[in-house]
Amino acid sequence: MRLLLTSAGIKNASIHDALVDLLGKPIAESNALFIPTAIYPFPGGPGMAWRAISGKAPSPMSELGWKSMGILELSVLPSIEEAAWVPTVRDADALLVWGGDPMFLANWMQRSGLTALLPTLRSEAVYVGASAGSMAASSTFVETYREPPRGNAEPLKSEDIVFATPQGDIDRTLVTGQGAGLVDFAMIPHLDHADHPDASLANAEKWAARIPAPTYAIDDETAIKVTDGSVEVISEGHWKLFTP
Repeated sequence: MRLLLTSAGIKNASIHDALVDLLGKPIAESNALFIPTAIYPFPGGPGMAWRAISGKAPSPMSELGWKSMGILELSVLPSIEEAAWVPTVRDADALLVWGGDPMFLANWMQRSGLTALLPTLRSEAVYVGASAGSMAASSTFVETYREPPRGNAEPLKSEDIVFATPQGDIDRTLVTGQGAGLVDFAMIPHLDHADHPDASLANAEKWAARIPAPTYAIDDETAIKVTDGSVEVISEGHWKLFTP
């Protein structure tokens, strides 16, 4: 697959143009499937999923003018026959994998069979991730949590960590999880975002030191474009590559 891994969706013209280039045709001629699964562990998750699907969320994905849009809810897939959903995934031009909890998402990607299916999709298909949807594309990812992760996914490891912020130290749990293995690097989204003090540049460096792979820390105006193994940073903001 081709990939466009974003922090917060299709936020600017450069990321939009990169998506069109990966699709190889206009968005208006492309069919998409939206995957909201990652958001459900959070309080208010169903409402946030509706806003994202209906194009009212701050991470633009579904409202780009797709030819058609379907919803692929990973948690229901194990209970239905593959013949009911696999052909739809194979026919899609883009899989829009939204944000939330990457541990929860990666677990359901595995349990649903999507992780195994992804490498078999046609080369023209595009995986479009936002935040957790981008993180879960890697072989190994690390995420921070204020509280223990919800759901029954087992982390590879977990540790307590303290991050410094202008408002004082904050305590987090740093959890390492196994992703889909579509790329050989990891991501830290929301670099220097006011609502994500654990992802300041200084804290991202501390965070990335726990990741056994090259790690891109990207802000909401940045995306990582992957075509045939070639990695390109698309940015109207700022980003940083950390290497182990």
